[in-house]
Amino acid sequence: MSPQLLEHFRNPRNVGELPAPAITVEVSNPVCGDILRLSALIAEGCVLETAYKVRGCTASIAAGSALTELIAGRNRDALAAVTKEDIEAAVGGLSNESKHAAALCLDAVRALLKAVKF
Repeated sequence: MSPQLLEHFRNPRNVGELPAPAITVEVSNPVCGDILRLSALIAEGCVLETAYKVRGCTASIAAGSALTELIAGRNRDALAAVTKEDIEAAVGGLSNESKHAAALCLDAVRALLKAVKF
């Protein structure tokens, strides 16, 4: 495990859920059972604040934390451009058996894009 992944796991950022008018989406990975809830407060076309809750493995906890930092300040186009590789890079890489954590985060970004009117 990379130092970045361990840091996000040991000291997760933006844990919790934001109250309305923030949008909250929930995604899951039916294979491993991980669940991610992502909240985002969006105003003037930008993500102003983010929070997350996850039930899952070390990689999913770390990736969720990194995701909240990665998407903060982004507009719709920048959110749509986020890739699994961006998420993996934010935690210093993921082993093959942990790549599902980045996929879960990307699913949350896609769900957020569908739920939000920018």
